[in-house]
Amino acid sequence: MLGSALAALALGLTTACGTSGPGADSDKAGVEVWMVEDASVNEVVQSAIDTYSKNAGIDGELVTYVNDAYKQRIQVALGSPESPDVFFNWGGGNLAQYVKANQVVDLTEAMEANPEFRDAFLPSVLDVAKIDGSYYGVPMQGVLPVVLFYNKKVFKEVGVEPPTTYSELLDLVDTFKKEGITPIVLPGAQAWTELMWLEYLTDRIGGAEVFQAIAEGKEGAWKDPAIIKALEMCQDLVERGAFGDNFSSLTSDNGSASTVLASGKGAMYLMGTWEISNQQEHNPDFLADGNLGFIAFPALEDGKGDPAAIVGNPSNYFSVNSDSDNVDEAIDFLVETMASDAYVEDLIEIGHVPAVAGIEDKLAETEHSEFTTFTYQLVAEAPSFTQSWDQAIPPAAAETMLTNLQLVFLGDMTPEEFAEAMEATQ
Repeated sequence: MLGSALAALALGLTTACGTSGPGADSDKAGVEVWMVEDASVNEVVQSAIDTYSKNAGIDGELVTYVNDAYKQRIQVALGSPESPDVFFNWGGGNLAQYVKANQVVDLTEAMEANPEFRDAFLPSVLDVAKIDGSYYGVPMQGVLPVVLFYNKKVFKEVGVEPPTTYSELLDLVDTFKKEGITPIVLPGAQAWTELMWLEYLTDRIGGAEVFQAIAEGKEGAWKDPAIIKALEMCQDLVERGAFGDNFSSLTSDNGSASTVLASGKGAMYLMGTWEISNQQEHNPDFLADGNLGFIAFPALEDGKGDPAAIVGNPSNYFSVNSDSDNVDEAIDFLVETMASDAYVEDLIEIGHVPAVAGIEDKLAETEHSEFTTFTYQLVAEAPSFTQSWDQAIPPAAAETMLTNLQLVFLGDMTPEEFAEAMEATQ
């Protein structure tokens, strides 16, 4: 499977599905949709395109690319004759670059004309595609917040409860360390797992506006006291032994970190909600026995941030290409499809938690209903949903951030040096 993906990436291959697209010899209007390859989601989108095309009497086509090839292809394609009508993006900073280049249709008017469509989405998720007060995208798949997982069996054996505050978390670090159990699993060989700690601590200390200033490129934003304090707290966790002695060599690949949690060698694990799929694949008995616990990231007693705020991957989004010859049809496709019962039910069927309001009853019928309902409520009640920083800032700055963050966790860079280096990327 990996070999096929790498081969496709090297060749920049695409896969076209469905009927003849807008570029085909046809007198009918058409909607060509581009997105990354994801077998289950691609199938859901293809079904939606087929249904809409049939009902609207137009041609529709889905074109998919492997992830990295897509990122390169869409940047080159937008503004050219070879561009799609509807295109996949990650919202936030990723979408903002296209908005700045006037390559995306402002959907605000369409939202106002169809308030039932606009109001169908969870506000904290929809707002990630809101740039300078206007909407430029709509959620097209499930929400993926970062939560704190824990091993229920280990907690029971040690006689402790999951933390609701950060001070309780620190107490648990000391307790599990004495028991010879790694308090918190951290696959530090991959810096994005460390970023989750910086994201949540910054949010709890100073609120969502701290990173918002960074995302907007405001001068001095990286030197905000909340950033410095959050980095200091990350280093304090390392020094306390929260992540064990070998976290820098542990990876999340191949289920390694997930297995540390499932085996009882680790007590807690901060990870995106896709972790349940990892456990299903690598440790199905652990999941079946009901030993995977999950809670929101703890509140910080003296922090300014709202303890209900969350970070992670709000969703992925569909936007309309401003150079499309079929803008009206493309907008209509989004309005008629993205919050429809059929589309939402298809997403739930493949294990997603759609960013659509009022689906509690449908989630209650899923295989892992307790977890999907928890995830949904967490997002529905969140005052803000901060996008993962490495997706929200320019790629070059993200690379610098991740490289330097590992140095901070290893104690080879001070928080002040980190902030200074990041400020230079603004």
